[in-house]
Amino acid sequence: MVTTAPYGGWTSPIDARAVAAHDGRPAFVGVVGDEVWWTEPRPAEGGRRALVRRRPDGTEESVLPAPWNVRSRVLEYGGQPWAGTVTEHGPLVVFSNFADQRLYVCTPDDGDAPRPLTPLSGTGGGLRWVDPVLRPELGEVWCVLEEFTGDRPTEVRRVIAAVPLDGSAAEDRCRVRELSDDRHRFVTGPRISPDGRRAAWITWDHPLMPWEGTLVRVARITGEGEFEDVRTLVGDLGTAAPGGGAAGESVAQIEWAADGSLLFVSDRSGWWELQRIDPDGGGADPGAGEEPGPGAGDGAVALCPSRQEEFGGPLWNVGQRWFLPLENGTVAVIHGRGSTTLGILDPVTGELVDSAGPWTEWAPTLAVQGSRVLGIAAGPHSSYEIAELDTCTGRTRVIACRHADVLDPAYYPRPRSRTFTGPDGRDIHAHIYPPHNPDHRAPDGELPPFVVWAHGGPTGHAPMVLDLEIAYFTSRGIGIAEVNYGGSTGYGREYRERLRGQWGVVDVEDCAAVARALTDEGTADRARLAIRGGSAGGWTAAASLTATDLYACGTISYPILDLTAWATDETHDFESQYLESLVGPLAEVPDRYRDRSPLHRADRIAAPFLLLQGLDDVICPPVQCERFLAAVAGRGTPHAYLAFAGEGHGFRRADTIVRAVEAELSLYSQTFGLARSDVPVLELRG
Repeated sequence: MVTTAPYGGWTSPIDARAVAAHDGRPAFVGVVGDEVWWTEPRPAEGGRRALVRRRPDGTEESVLPAPWNVRSRVLEYGGQPWAGTVTEHGPLVVFSNFADQRLYVCTPDDGDAPRPLTPLSGTGGGLRWVDPVLRPELGEVWCVLEEFTGDRPTEVRRVIAAVPLDGSAAEDRCRVRELSDDRHRFVTGPRISPDGRRAAWITWDHPLMPWEGTLVRVARITGEGEFEDVRTLVGDLGTAAPGGGAAGESVAQIEWAADGSLLFVSDRSGWWELQRIDPDGGGADPGAGEEPGPGAGDGAVALCPSRQEEFGGPLWNVGQRWFLPLENGTVAVIHGRGSTTLGILDPVTGELVDSAGPWTEWAPTLAVQGSRVLGIAAGPHSSYEIAELDTCTGRTRVIACRHADVLDPAYYPRPRSRTFTGPDGRDIHAHIYPPHNPDHRAPDGELPPFVVWAHGGPTGHAPMVLDLEIAYFTSRGIGIAEVNYGGSTGYGREYRERLRGQWGVVDVEDCAAVARALTDEGTADRARLAIRGGSAGGWTAAASLTATDLYACGTISYPILDLTAWATDETHDFESQYLESLVGPLAEVPDRYRDRSPLHRADRIAAPFLLLQGLDDVICPPVQCERFLAAVAGRGTPHAYLAFAGEGHGFRRADTIVRAVEAELSLYSQTFGLARSDVPVLELRG
């Protein structure tokens, strides 16, 4: 029987415990012999990432017991944390352990405990490792080393290093061989050519982010495993001037083809395109003092030209893979515009054939096993699962992390992708999730409350996939609008560069334009709008509350609130100069930093808000929240602050997620006048 009840007052079987239990997704899929391996979240086990293997008979097991946590902290966002191969003793795996950031090696079939390969360091953030490549013929693993040289977060260097597999470097830093120099601030792990004679990697430097300008470096590998004749083959760092300067060329990924050519994804055309280049042609001369400008890599050939789609994305995690070559010469590619799909590209003819399946989003992680391609995908009605494409038959099937409807899917949202018109007639892409519950309907004439979700990044993207946190709200009669505001990825370089110098302006305007459009068309209640976001989305939420009276309340999670402090040693090295492009050079526009910061606009906030923060967050540290709360104190604005010990940037523990979700619902219930008794009342103080 369908019950008539006000929007926001509906009952739902989707509780916060269900949201927490299914938070996170599998990641970093790979192949070890004839087995498939990946990492998987464990919210109930302190939020650790487990390493899981799937045997050929389909059985699965966790490789390492708690508290082992397979996760790297390089660039703080991490990346590929493990690599494996098969030896006469069975699988051998090397991984980064989150607690101490040491590299460990283990042979799980022997039952032996993991052994450390790298030493500890008491300087700053110590030694960290990511994107490992096993070289058993040399008795080494090659990977990125991030080494802190002082206590400040920006006192750090990064190189490609070789670590002995025999454990001799576990107590001796001198046993680690450095393969590249630290001329460039950032590096990715090496990709080794099929004949083992060359290495290639990606580099970039402050103040650029990797989606603004990168270089591809290549080197010959000597018989002793050293790099020589290092040169730049592809890429362009541009002028890196946010106040109108030309941006460079972003190369998001590189891989070697079987014929010795180098495949890479570049946005030189305005879209991340897949290209091929002969490593013996073009590039800067070895030892040249200047990096190449526009024109480096002119010998490259686009493999799928004239498609205004993305074949890559922003390199937030070291080791992301949007494409991989297969042994028959074709290339598995993740591509699309807004949404993504998995396809097989013939690099000779340019023919692209997409796989079948219900998925609308493929994560940037691929593995190849013979004629099979393995990836991680999700859709509007399914969470992320590990799928296998057999390129011989064209059949796609789920082999692990299969989505299971723990609740009746009738309560899942029914989203729609839409394009709205913003200021100056610009397009704004968004996913709209109206309230939906088969057991309830609203009284005639009532409009629902809506919450605008601003994603993080801000160079990021909100995919339209099943998210039980969204379902938690929509099944209770609260609509969600996920806005891919200007600056988001998935729509070409021009769209993502709208935020250049305009952070806190374009993102705020785009979110507001979507909210107003929903009210103007009669989809949402103008008096019951809210905004929420985490990280950069937390910034947008806070900035929105200071810039407009459109929203009745807001939820701000682990945000940036003080631009000046964040740009002057109050965040990690990777993003320490990100604001140079998002806002402008601090030395040139200091007033802009102050004027846009919610900290210095706290007197404009009248709407109630909830502030959520992890106390171990080094990306957006809690000190920013503390200063913001001090600025709000005594102004009579109802608010609550929940800080969680043991949580960093983004919440991973089940109890934290439950508390945060229920507190957010309580905020909306109190602000919108909803009658709810199924969550603890959030105490709001003025």
